[in-house]
Amino acid sequence: MKTLLEVKALQVAYGGINAVRGIDFFVGEGEMVALIGANGAGKTTTLKAICGLLPHRGTVQLRGENVSNFPAYQLVERGLALVPEGRGVFGRLTVRENLQMGAYVRNDKAAIRADLEHVYGLFPRLAERRGQTGGTLSGGEQQMLAIGRALMSRPSLLLLDEPSMGLAPLLIEKIFDTVRRISEEGVTVLLVEQNAKLALDTSHRGYVMESGLITLADGAQALLANPLVRKAYLGE
Repeated sequence: MKTLLEVKALQVAYGGINAVRGIDFFVGEGEMVALIGANGAGKTTTLKAICGLLPHRGTVQLRGENVSNFPAYQLVERGLALVPEGRGVFGRLTVRENLQMGAYVRNDKAAIRADLEHVYGLFPRLAERRGQTGGTLSGGEQQMLAIGRALMSRPSLLLLDEPSMGLAPLLIEKIFDTVRRISEEGVTVLLVEQNAKLALDTSHRGYVMESGLITLADGAQALLANPLVRKAYLGE
């Protein structure tokens, strides 16, 4: 398995607060990897640093290339896409326009049209609402739209930040079924999720993050069986 993303000695500070304190991890091509932990552990900060949205120390490598100081748009061009916490859809644009915005780094019009139809196939509800503005969608529909928009850039690595947040259980199940399908189609996924059981049930491997440090790393099923994980994150 080739390494697609490798993070070495990553540090992020807000003023005098060290939010991420020198972490190392990797994601292999074709993997789905979960990064779990409590609120304030540094998970979202880690994703933002990887995507070029926060200044940081340490190294971020994509396919062996050091992209630590690349601006966010260049990382999108290299196949990195983030679905942010809170979705961040364009409220005044239609569903179709939101999806087209995801393809802003591309010029292949015929392929963009094909990918648009593929997203509608993944999320039929978006097809039904393609002319509706993003701000009028439900929370679950906005999450579908945020994922679909990211897919329109044709990412090789998709970063998902808390995709289940604020959603009803049936919608969470639908979203994660689609994330599994996206993974099966060959997109590598790094998943940040507070729902540890859901994240590990979906992933191949996992990392546990506490107070800005990675404290455990193992196969997903091994982490699910770990007494420390069960006590801290599964309420057992």
